Amino acid sequence: MKRNLISPIPTLFLRTTLPLAVLLLLSTSGCNNPSPSTNQSSSQQNSTQSKASIKAGGSSSAIGLLQVLSDSYQVKNPSIKLNLIEPGQSENAIAGVKQKIIDVAAISKKLAPEENDGSLVFREIAQDGLLVATHESVKGVTGLTTAQLQDIYSGKATNWKELGGPDAPIVVLDRPEDESAKKLLRKHYLGKDLKNASTAIILRKEGELIQSLQSTPYSIGAFSLAYAITNKLPVNRLSLDTVAPTVETIKSGQYKMLRTIGFVWHVKSSEATQSLIQYVESADGRQQMEAAGYVAVAGSEKSK
Repeated sequence: MKRNLISPIPTLFLRTTLPLAVLLLLSTSGCNNPSPSTNQSSSQQNSTQSKASIKAGGSSSAIGLLQVLSDSYQVKNPSIKLNLIEPGQSENAIAGVKQKIIDVAAISKKLAPEENDGSLVFREIAQDGLLVATHESVKGVTGLTTAQLQDIYSGKATNWKELGGPDAPIVVLDRPEDESAKKLLRKHYLGKDLKNASTAIILRKEGELIQSLQSTPYSIGAFSLAYAITNKLPVNRLSLDTVAPTVETIKSGQYKMLRTIGFVWHVKSSEATQSLIQYVESADGRQQMEAAGYVAVAGSEKSK
């Protein structure tokens, strides 16, 4: 099933122009009474317009969780339409909830006290491992040590043969310093003072990095483990200091790089929004998350 991933501007445009188009059609039909087909069309339109909806958005590294849950949620709640907004940064998503532009935001961090003006509710939902992976062309490299990661990201190591791989240049796909992926890499492996390789390619959105990694031979980058599992990406998932990136090693505490995925919504949220939150915290919601490679946060299950 194809998910709805839309921009709020086109949706608003369609809603405001559709009635005008209907009026123009009726004015040129040459009759005052609508035909049975017109009545049926109007009935279907009214049904669509009366259908409750939720606008959900989030950061590029967290919206994948919403995408995982959207299909199963709508199967259980067919009277509610869940629309996913194009991803941005966590800060933008939080602002969108405050301004009631979106109803729910998925963010890849904890909500800071200074970010809440009293109008927001935040709840941790799941943990997602940060995967370090290479393009499938990098043969012979199944894992890296902390020192090797530092050599790669600093530009000290420039050829895969230095690490037991093919004789080919290392292409580093990196994220900006203010993004959760780069913060985790620095915290657990790179250190705060490591200078970035001058040849590194900086990609603003995680989706861009994922696409680039799959299409760029001999590249390396870090992104969502759950996304790799859910979409069965043909990339090499690397062990770090001999620890494999798996749901099991996350649960056991062995795998270090974890991102908290949380949901933010307005204190005056709609019944539809509340139904989504209840589903996310239900046994079925947790099962969907776990099957997709996320680790549901203990204690988030509040409804059965």
